[in-house]
Amino acid sequence: MENTIKIGIVGYGNLGRGAEASIMQQPDMELVAIFTRRNPESVQVLNSNVKVLHIDEAPNYKEDIDVMLICGGSATDLPEQVPYFAQLFNTVDSFDTHAKIPEFFASVDKPAKESGKTSIISVGWDPGMFSINRVLSEALLPQGETYTFWGKGLSQGHSDAVRRVDGVKNGVQYTIPSEKVIEQVRNGENPDVSKNDRHVRECYIVAEEGADKQKIEHEIKTMPNYFADYDTTVHFISEEELKREHSAMPHGGFVIRSGETGEGNKQIIEYSLKLESNPEFTASVLTAYARAAHRLNKEGQTGAKTVYDVAPGYISPKTAEELRRDYL
Repeated sequence: MENTIKIGIVGYGNLGRGAEASIMQQPDMELVAIFTRRNPESVQVLNSNVKVLHIDEAPNYKEDIDVMLICGGSATDLPEQVPYFAQLFNTVDSFDTHAKIPEFFASVDKPAKESGKTSIISVGWDPGMFSINRVLSEALLPQGETYTFWGKGLSQGHSDAVRRVDGVKNGVQYTIPSEKVIEQVRNGENPDVSKNDRHVRECYIVAEEGADKQKIEHEIKTMPNYFADYDTTVHFISEEELKREHSAMPHGGFVIRSGETGEGNKQIIEYSLKLESNPEFTASVLTAYARAAHRLNKEGQTGAKTVYDVAPGYISPKTAEELRRDYL
């Protein structure tokens, strides 16, 4: 295809692997290379024809890649990697530490503008698709309340955060919403509920041999932006149990806006996701927004962007004419 968008991937964990699978489904994209901090020869990819290179080689592909998908973790990888790669490539990332998004945006915006690149940050389903639906539903129903529920599901960002705690060999975290509160919201009751009332968090941890489990539990439960504001339970289990019971990565959730219009009529807007693979779906959103990053950059729109700056037509492979004809 003459206008094929050439893609690179930085990081080949669950998200990077999902990105490779998603690119295979895109009619206008080609995966040029995967960049990893590991020994490239040890990385088994889905398509054996795709180059696997050490991350240090990425700058050599500045002229060969249109958009780089940065598929690291939000805790430590993305704050360092995205500002760096924004100097070289158009980028898309999945930074999901909500409280730190403004400062992350600023750290990416400056190098992207200086290099004439376009970086779409915090792309995925939350932040991302849920973010769009929160803004859209509030604009439509200004009198009301918006509620976001996550799960039940395995959170990649929170699982990455617990695995980085000293003494943790492996681990996962589940977010579990309150069915009672969901039902109250769907009934238009607009309950006044805190984050603790809406969800609980459960962690399943494999500790290093001899590690202080009490210290690990305390560090997890007091971790700002992740667990400190929630009712969190930490379970210590064996590596065999983790592999047997917690290998799948389901997730999902709801954004519900409950409001009233002029005559006092209750109106409910709901957007929901039920995902068998959290990383594969997140990667699919990243891939779609890679198309937008490429198009925006060709139009001269540089610097950091969020999903709020991207019209839906930019993420579709269809032309504007096709969208008007087939979907409007």
